[in-house]
Amino acid sequence: MNDIPDRPCTRWGVFARPDFRRLWLGETVSGLGNSITVVALPLIAVVVLDADSTAVGLIAAAVWLPWLLVGLPVGAWVDRMRKRPLMIACDLVSAVALVSIPLAVWAGALTLQQLVLVALVCGTATVCFNTAYHSYIRIVLDGRDLLEGNAKLQGSKAATQVAGPGAAGLLAQAVGAVSGLVADAVTFLVSAFCLKRIDVAEPAPTHDEERVPLRQQIAEGLRFLGRDRYLRWMVTWGAVLNMALMGSQAVQVVFLVRTLGLNSAMVGLLLTGSSVGGIVGALLTTRITRRIGTGRGLLLLQVVTAPFALLMPLTSAGPGLLLFVGGSFALGVGVAVANVVVGSFRQTYCPPRMLGRVVATSMMLNHSTIPLGSLLGGVLGDAVGPRPTLWIMAGVTAPCWLVLALSPMRHVRDLPLSYESEQAHQQLKGERSAT
Repeated sequence: MNDIPDRPCTRWGVFARPDFRRLWLGETVSGLGNSITVVALPLIAVVVLDADSTAVGLIAAAVWLPWLLVGLPVGAWVDRMRKRPLMIACDLVSAVALVSIPLAVWAGALTLQQLVLVALVCGTATVCFNTAYHSYIRIVLDGRDLLEGNAKLQGSKAATQVAGPGAAGLLAQAVGAVSGLVADAVTFLVSAFCLKRIDVAEPAPTHDEERVPLRQQIAEGLRFLGRDRYLRWMVTWGAVLNMALMGSQAVQVVFLVRTLGLNSAMVGLLLTGSSVGGIVGALLTTRITRRIGTGRGLLLLQVVTAPFALLMPLTSAGPGLLLFVGGSFALGVGVAVANVVVGSFRQTYCPPRMLGRVVATSMMLNHSTIPLGSLLGGVLGDAVGPRPTLWIMAGVTAPCWLVLALSPMRHVRDLPLSYESEQAHQQLKGERSAT
C-alpha cells in the first residue's frame, strides 16, 4: 500500500498534500524548460545558422524521434525500477545537454549536427521522464484524486507552454536565443531539486517482473493495447492528430518570421495561443466531465474545437493575426481536455503492474507520427510554401475527431473506471445477449 493520507477536506484539494505540491512544481518547472527548448532550438537554427524549413523540421523531429526508437523498451524498463531517481537523472541530463550549446557558440563551433544531437538527447530524457511520471503520480495520489491531480498538472503544463514560448522569444530578444538556453538549463536543475524532496514511499519493483524477459514484457503491453476497445481508438486518433499538428508547427516559425515579417518576441507571443487554450481546457475539464461524462465530453470537445484549425492558414499581418490566435486557442482547449481525460483513464484503467508499458506504448505510437509530421511539414514548407502547408495540415486536423466517433465512446457517458470492471461488464452483457 502507498503511504497516502486520507483525502484532505479543504478547498485546496490535492494541493493540500506536500508531496503532490513538490511533484507538481517539479513537473511544472521541467515542462517550462521543455517549452523554452522547443522554441529556442528552431530560433537558434534560423537566427544563428540561417537554417531552412527542412533543417528546422529535422530539429523538431529529433525531439520526438526517441519515442519511436526507445519508447517500447523504456516502458518495460520503467515497470522494473523506481521512478523518482530516473526522473531526477533525466532532468540533470537535459540540463547538461542544453548548456553545451552556449558553450559551443561562445567557442565558435556550433553546428546543425550539434543542435540535432541535443534535441535527440533531450527528447530521450523526456521519454524516460514522462513515462516514469505517468506511473509515479499513482504513487503520490490515489484513484479518487487522479482526475483532479491530472487536471492541475495539465493546467500547469499548459501554463508553461504559455510562458515557455513567450520566455524564449523575450530572452532571444533581450539576451539572444543562445544565452537564453542557460536559463532553460536552470529550470531542469530546479525540477530535480523539487523531485528529490518528495517523501512518499515508493514500492520496490517486484522480482517476478524483473525475471520476465524484456521482449516478453513489451509484447504483453502491445497486446493489451491492441486488444482493448478503448485504448486502440484513442491511440489511433492521437497518432493522426499529432502528425497533423506537428506538420503545422514545423512551418509556423518560418511562416510567422519570413511570410508575415514578425520579430522573435511577437512569434513567441503568438505561439502561446494554444497554451492559453490549454489552460482554459484544463480548468474546464473537471466541470465538463462531471456534467456530461468523460467519454461524451472528450468526443464532443473534439467535434467542436478541431475545425478551428482551418483559421490558421488564413492568418495575415495586422488584425489578421487574431485568426492564428483563435485557431490555436481552440485547438489548445481540445487537446488539454483530451490529455486530462485520456491520461486519467489510463492511470485508473490499466493494471498497475503494466501501467508503465501501456503508457509508454500508447505514447510511443502517438508520438511515432510526430517526427513524420515534422519532417513532412518541413519538406512541404520548402516545396510548396508555409501557407499551403498549413492548409494541408489543417485539412487533416479538422475531421480527425471522426476516429473517436468510430469507437465505443459514442455510446457511453463515462469511460470505465478499471479494466477489470470493463471485462465484468462485457461478460455480463454477453450473458444477457445469450439468454
